[in-house]
Amino acid sequence: MQGFLNLNKPFDWTSHDCVARVRKLLRLKRVGHAGTLDPAATGVLPIAFGKATRLLQYLPGNKAYKATIRLGVRTTTDDLQGEIITSAPCPGLSLAEVKSVLPQFEGKIEQIPPSYSAIQVDGKRLYDLARRGEKVEVPVRTVEVFQIEILDWREGEYPELEIAIACGAGTYIRAIARDLGAILETGGTLAALIRTESSGFHLSDSITLADLEAQLQAGTFQPTAPDTALQYLPSVTLPATAAQKWCQGQRVPVTIDISGLVRVYDEESRFLGIGQSQAGVLIPQMVFEPVSS
Repeated sequence: MQGFLNLNKPFDWTSHDCVARVRKLLRLKRVGHAGTLDPAATGVLPIAFGKATRLLQYLPGNKAYKATIRLGVRTTTDDLQGEIITSAPCPGLSLAEVKSVLPQFEGKIEQIPPSYSAIQVDGKRLYDLARRGEKVEVPVRTVEVFQIEILDWREGEYPELEIAIACGAGTYIRAIARDLGAILETGGTLAALIRTESSGFHLSDSITLADLEAQLQAGTFQPTAPDTALQYLPSVTLPATAAQKWCQGQRVPVTIDISGLVRVYDEESRFLGIGQSQAGVLIPQMVFEPVSS
């Protein structure tokens, strides 16, 4: 069995926990995931199994979230799972004030990832260093936020802002919550997070671990085809002789006006893998399904 699973990750499970459970349910060793989700986050976690794990690196990086930000609170982890650093009610904070600063978080922005994150510094995970009480300088990174839409505003001593965020890979929503609170001078932390889209997979099409187990027992589980997850890439169809050479690792000439990564097929519409098209030549990048001689 090979392909992708659009998993709706449960609360309080790590992405690794989900992979381990899927590996056990499918009775497969080769299982991996795209786009790590924090344990407190739920939603889309793309999982690949079989030879499709080799395609994870080619999935699109764009993501979308529904986030709830609680203002007036700062925590060690920038979400409610951490210890409270400061807590100061701000009932006078208005939605108008929030709206006036939100545009600062759209476009290409510089962001310092949370101290408790999977990013490595000198070969060590930040969350491991943080748990040991070691303070390190977290490198600033440039990320891109395409759009922020306000969904709800709940007044109170600790107002909550619910937003939809579309962003590029590597964006930390916890950091946006923290930095929004800093700009407003109230403090802010992430209260809830649902990933609604990741690597071309959508929450509306996702299934839970319980759904997966039930479908496997009923014999109705249908994985997403390996190339379906790569539809954002243009495609190239090779004649039989060229397809065979390409699958053997050879460069083959093509007459297409495309530069960059492409999906490669043979004349029988079989997905062969990922190629790099440049200057009229198709270069093998990853041969998924070799052609028999």
